[in-house]
Amino acid sequence: MLLAGIILVMILMGNLDKAGPLCIAFFFALALGFSGYKALNGIVFTTMIFAGVTVALYYPQYFIQIGDFKLTALIIPLIQIIMFGMGTAMSIKDFSGIFKSPKGVFVGVTAQLGIMPIMGFILAKVSNFPPEIAAGIILIGCSPSGVASNVMAYLAKANLALSITITSISTLLAPFLTPLLMKLLAGEFVEIDILAMMWSIVKMILLPIGAGLLFNKLLGERAEWLNKQMPFLSMLGIGVVITIITAAGRDSLLEIGGILMLLVFVHNVFGYFLGYWYARLLRLTEQDARTIAIEVGMQNGGLASGIANSLGKLATMGLAPAVFGPLMNITGSILASYWHSRPPLQKEAKLAS
Repeated sequence: MLLAGIILVMILMGNLDKAGPLCIAFFFALALGFSGYKALNGIVFTTMIFAGVTVALYYPQYFIQIGDFKLTALIIPLIQIIMFGMGTAMSIKDFSGIFKSPKGVFVGVTAQLGIMPIMGFILAKVSNFPPEIAAGIILIGCSPSGVASNVMAYLAKANLALSITITSISTLLAPFLTPLLMKLLAGEFVEIDILAMMWSIVKMILLPIGAGLLFNKLLGERAEWLNKQMPFLSMLGIGVVITIITAAGRDSLLEIGGILMLLVFVHNVFGYFLGYWYARLLRLTEQDARTIAIEVGMQNGGLASGIANSLGKLATMGLAPAVFGPLMNITGSILASYWHSRPPLQKEAKLAS
């Protein structure tokens, strides 16, 4: 509280540019404090992300280049490591949900491919942002859900098996559908080479996941040690990616950051809302509707950042994904906590016709 008070005073006195070290210390102290409470553990990672973002905003020079090496070159390898970890944790069982709950999978995947891309397009059109930054809003909408959605589904007492199945299917479809959706919806903002984007996503998703599946198949239980380490490595990788993107796009972010955060927040919250009611209108259970809401609202910001980097537009198109990632973890944690205290109805939802 003391740090927060000092920072507030400095802001009121017009000394925000000198408050960097205190802001960084505040977020680190906040994360340390949250770690002591089980109910707040879910947002410790997000608070650390904010600390990293603050460091990048105040000291961007340390996250752009070291000697002759540009740190943006780390982004795609980090995404590949995360996807490899996802592959090591996957098995054929993850797709059994297709047969156990085909309707739920169909509703979830169609919601994922329909709601967020269209919402992204609408928000990009009304934003009046430069074309490449506007295209980044569409890009996050056209990306699949990520493993964070599985964690939130578990905390929300949703259908974890359905969540994992939807995440797996949407991720494997991404190399083919994300470029097509981007061409259709973002083509007026930036030039989209469908085949080049497909190959870029194949390298970031299919090849690493395939390698992870093979690794898991060959080593079996001997790979368990890696599965235990991958969540931490994935979070660390995402944190590094977001910090590098923030540093690269610092000037643009300072200029439009407030408006971009508002639009990204609307995008995220409408994903939850529309995903939930889309599922309910199609007569899914309360538990499955929660699952689909989380799957739709939480996107793979790391993958979107990797795509932006592969297009050479990290400092512009990569901004929306960089903002979306930490924000969705906060809203997702709040929503999951709310639902956790309210067990879902077990019977089929009966809606008024």
